[in-house]
Amino acid sequence: MRLRQVAFVAEKLEPVVDALGTVFGLRVAYRDPAVAVYGLVNAVMPVGGEFLEVVQPVRDDASALRYLRRRGGDAGYMLIFQAPDALAQRARLAAAGVRLIAEVQRPEYSFTHFHPGDFNGVLTSIDTEGGGTGWLSNDRPWPPAGRDWKAASAPADVLGILGATVQTKAPEKAAAHWAEMFQARQDGARIVTDRGFVEFVPPRDADGTGVVGLEIAVRDSSAPLARARAAGLPVAGDAVTICGVSLTVRESA
Repeated sequence: MRLRQVAFVAEKLEPVVDALGTVFGLRVAYRDPAVAVYGLVNAVMPVGGEFLEVVQPVRDDASALRYLRRRGGDAGYMLIFQAPDALAQRARLAAAGVRLIAEVQRPEYSFTHFHPGDFNGVLTSIDTEGGGTGWLSNDRPWPPAGRDWKAASAPADVLGILGATVQTKAPEKAAAHWAEMFQARQDGARIVTDRGFVEFVPPRDADGTGVVGLEIAVRDSSAPLARARAAGLPVAGDAVTICGVSLTVRESA
């Protein structure tokens, strides 16, 4: 299993898209009309072999709007994992008592969304593209990003999403639960998947749940941080805050 896509939720989508473009050079590959069923509009942006999605609630009954209000503003929203067989994972987790809230099963793409209450306030999904054989490849299609996502690939110096940070009152207990649910290795307050990690930290805000950080691999960390400062975005150490999420840049070859 790998961490393939991370979603943010924003009151206004375009300023977040613009900030990600300014700092990291990210471009929108796809705006999915299908998310309208959830009362959303979105934008999906490639980040190396992974993807960032920004969603904006546009209906009063959207669950994302309730989440936005609970978190007190723009925030991390969803973690999407890719696996060789999402249907087998769906059956396994359902048998373990995890609540399923949305599912799709098509030849080209299958997914299951799991209730945030079962994952420390994080909406999670396990997805499979096609037959699942190329799930570790960055060159396979990725339906959430549209047919032509490679035309909007990130700049060559932006390499990918390394992992995510989730806040919770009991970090190691959460890591043990997620390790079991996602068949990952636990390392203290962190789980390590086949590609990507999720780290758990004590609460950073009043809500105390949800995605609060990402690590993004880059060739030169100084460049995005300089662009962030020039744009007037909050920068602390090696991290810039966009959409309420601390984006830490890690240099990698």
